[in-house]
Order: sequence, then C-alpha cells, then structure tokens
Amino acid sequence: MTAPIRTLVATPPEPGSVTEITEDVRWIRLPLPMVLDHVNCYALRDDDGWTIVDTGFDTSKQRAIWRDVIDNHLDGAPVVRVLVTHHHPDHIGLAGWFVSEFGAELITTRTAYLMARMLYLDEQDAPLPETLAFWRSAGMDPELYAKRAAERPFNFCDAIAKLPLGYTRIVEGQVLRLAGRDWTIRMGNGHAPEHATLWSETGDLVLGGDQLLASISPNIGVHATEPGADPLGEWLEACERLRPFATDNQLVLPGHKLPYTGLPTRMGQLIDNHHSALTRLTEFLRTPRTATGCFDQLFKRKIGESEYGLAMVEAMAHLNHLYLTGKITRTRREDDAWLWQTKE
Repeated sequence: MTAPIRTLVATPPEPGSVTEITEDVRWIRLPLPMVLDHVNCYALRDDDGWTIVDTGFDTSKQRAIWRDVIDNHLDGAPVVRVLVTHHHPDHIGLAGWFVSEFGAELITTRTAYLMARMLYLDEQDAPLPETLAFWRSAGMDPELYAKRAAERPFNFCDAIAKLPLGYTRIVEGQVLRLAGRDWTIRMGNGHAPEHATLWSETGDLVLGGDQLLASISPNIGVHATEPGADPLGEWLEACERLRPFATDNQLVLPGHKLPYTGLPTRMGQLIDNHHSALTRLTEFLRTPRTATGCFDQLFKRKIGESEYGLAMVEAMAHLNHLYLTGKITRTRREDDAWLWQTKE
C-alpha cells in the first residue's frame, strides 16, 4: 500500500509570497493572467548565491514581484543561476531577464532552449494556413473558428524575454549540486519534450515542474507544428519510467498547485486517468466523432471558450494515440474534419 496524497499546506499562499520549505529552499508563487492563475517557482541557496527554478511570464508585474523577492526575501545574496524545467512561457518567460539583468547562468535541456528560442522568433500576426487546417481537422466550432482566424494569435514573444545566445545543458542522469544536495536529472515527456525533473539524492525533495502535479493533470496536446505526434504515448512512457523512483516520503515541489507527499499514489493516478479516458473513448467512438465531439467523454464537464484550445489539442492527443496504436480509424469529412471510429 502507498500513502495517500497530502499537501504541504491547506490554503495556497498569496501571489508574490515567499514560503520557506527548508532553510535553503524557498517557494515563490506568481500570478498568471489565465484560468490556471499561478505558477510555482523556487529559489535554492548555495554559498555563491541563489538558483531560481522556473520564472513565470515576462510581464512588468512579475518583474516587480521578482525585484521585491530578490531585495527582501533572499537574504541579500545574488541570483547566480536560473534553471528552467521546460520551454512553456510560464516557466521560461523571465529566464532571459535573469540573465541580462543579474548575469545569471541559464541552465535547461537542449530541447527546452531550442524550442523557446525558435518560438520567440516565430512571431505571427495572423494564424498560418497550417494552423487553420489543423483547427478544421479537429472539428473546431465554426463560429469560434471564424473569430480566431481573424485574431492575432498568442506568440511566445508576447510572454518571454529574449533568451541569450548560450546556455548550460542538462541531460538525463546528470547530477547537480544545489541547496546543499545532489539532485539527479530525470527527463519527463508528453506535456513538454525533454522536461527536466530533479530528484534529491537525500530522498526528501523532488522538483517536479509540470510533470508531477498533484491535483490536476498537465495539458497533453497535439499542435499544428506536429499534427501526427503521439505525446500521450510519450507521457505514459515517461510516467512508467519515473514511477520506480517515487517514495512516500518525498515532498514534491510542483509547477502548479500545492507541494505534496504521496508521489507513488500520484504516479499511479497520472497513468490510470489516461488509460481510463482511452477506454471511454474507444467505446464512444463506435459512432464516428470529431475531436471536439469527444469533449464530454474526455473531460466530463462543459468546455468554455477560454479552455477550448487546450481541450481540442488534448482530445487530438488521445485520438492520435488510439489511431497510432491501431485501435481506431479516421476518415476526412467534407469540411476537412477527421472523423474517428473504433475498429470493428
């Protein structure tokens, strides 16, 4: 039997607050202007200064919060490193600012660095034809399709500071010395490619990023950049690979929500939840459906406009996985939408 999941605190701290986890590890909770309204960042102290783990978006508000944290909550020691778990803008957004403003060393995976550098440069004033085709293939609601086709899409450069030319790469199995501990790098996948998680060799702490969240599942999506991808298969593989390293005593410091113990239980949930969704979908698809037509079966709640894009790419991820593993077929509808159906 594994221990149940228990959170470090019952009530989330206020945005911009600093919470001491141990003498040398501090938790900074930053606000986000979206449905998931916060991101967790961490500061790890060494003799030469602090390592910041993940950063939040690049906004004037978040820069001001970080200046307050550095001036008033880091004991007057400098920020010497910024370590980024993965390339999403709420985690890498201010990494370039820490480098340019404080001379910090940027540490991350090669994939995270290259993805963020590429996406920062790929500014679009309108959705590209490939994006529109992908939306149609998923069966996007026609009214929402027309609205978003006329809008400027989200661009990485809207939310992240320019990254430096150089960085320090971390790889699977590497050991880093931070906050008086040795941490082993273990790579996740699925939510973001080559997502770094850090496991303290003392067995007390895990820096989980978005790979190891306690009460929500990270978005696992297929996008227009790689419409034939199988991120769900990659997610399940990564969870199974990381599972043997989980113990009941580890305090997991995640990218969102609350720090928690009970990681073996949570690893089982992260795997089983998606297998259950795939089973439901396989039965549901005895009648042909589009990806957006699967929302009710997948999410079991009403999907609003603000969540629609994330729900659509996650539905496509589940359908791609079933298709690539030979469980379902697909055919094109006249409006370019894929119709997915269980094999008889």
